Amino acid sequence: MSKRNSLFIFILTLGVFGILNTEMGVIGILPQIAEHFHVSVSQAGLLVSLFALAVAISGPILPLLFSGFDRRKVLLFVLGVFVLSNIVSIFAPNFTIALIARVIPAFLHPVYISIALTAAASSVSEKDIPKAVSKVILGVSAGIVLGVPITTFIASVASLDMAMTFFAVVNAIAFIGVLLFVPSMPVKERLSYGAQLSVLKKSKTWQSIAAVVFINAATASVYSYFAEYLETITHVSGNALSLMLIIFGVASLLGNVLGGKLLSKDAAKSIIIYPFVFGAVYILLFLMGQFTAPMFVIVVIWGVLYAIANNISQYWITSAAPEAPEFANGLFLTSGNLGITIGTTVGGLFISGMGTRYIVLGGLLFLILGLVFILLRIYMDKPVRKQATDQQ
Repeated sequence: MSKRNSLFIFILTLGVFGILNTEMGVIGILPQIAEHFHVSVSQAGLLVSLFALAVAISGPILPLLFSGFDRRKVLLFVLGVFVLSNIVSIFAPNFTIALIARVIPAFLHPVYISIALTAAASSVSEKDIPKAVSKVILGVSAGIVLGVPITTFIASVASLDMAMTFFAVVNAIAFIGVLLFVPSMPVKERLSYGAQLSVLKKSKTWQSIAAVVFINAATASVYSYFAEYLETITHVSGNALSLMLIIFGVASLLGNVLGGKLLSKDAAKSIIIYPFVFGAVYILLFLMGQFTAPMFVIVVIWGVLYAIANNISQYWITSAAPEAPEFANGLFLTSGNLGITIGTTVGGLFISGMGTRYIVLGGLLFLILGLVFILLRIYMDKPVRKQATDQQ
């Protein structure tokens, strides 16, 4: 990969980090936001839940609508909206204005992510696509696992306004990077909306969507209650809990790089093996979760596999609909968010019905369902591949 391509992909990744940081960073400062606007913490939580809802709604729609425009102009437009909305959030006179300033850019979240993934893939050879995409997805993971502690730290040592300013600054730097270093990217062959929507007629697309929903449900059903599990089952808290969260975050960043390499080497084999490996980790978690020392090792492997799920999810859906990349990446984002919603809900039901330790069973159930749809797509693909080989 050339230095020029590396800079291009880095700028795309920085923008992804800025957007995910805007989405997830507020989680750690919700109590301060609630106090600042004189609302309850649950009301402040709308800043997270409504943002996620907007992403899920717009995921398959707005990337499709923007698919015919010059990608550079769209990237600048989205980042510009995020910068302005972040500035409005800093000076918002009341909670309603702050909430509106959050939700409006949230609808454009899938537009930037889908274009960044598509642009990264189109900038390299077919063999290097998973590696390029994994670097952009690294921005997603960094935004999720680093955005919260960084923003919380800034709020604790400086102020809430400075923490909110951090969101605007990162997006502004990404905007400048795109403006200065990203060339014009006009769409050479514009597909009609109907042609892009036609990918939904393929059974392969729906098999891939189902697999991605269940794989993400499998990760979210347990990870959503990560801290609860460590406190209740492993009996760690305070510094030890913080250390495990940091270890998980660092491991997930490494997982992105590993995921790209595995998919580049042998995508189908890696995707088939993935549920078995993650299932083995969940079984170890169930059997050894009460022991602190083994949990440190489990958390490292867990973090790596958690990140690889994002790489697999993006590859699996876009490979099912390569003719409509932006729309496919929108489907990836919506499917992932739907899986997170389902997984978090089911994990909560397992906790209330059976106890915290048994959330692992929900994760294993979703991994099995994900594997079923992975194998179904591969099985259904065989006659197609054989027919194409015979024709050659």
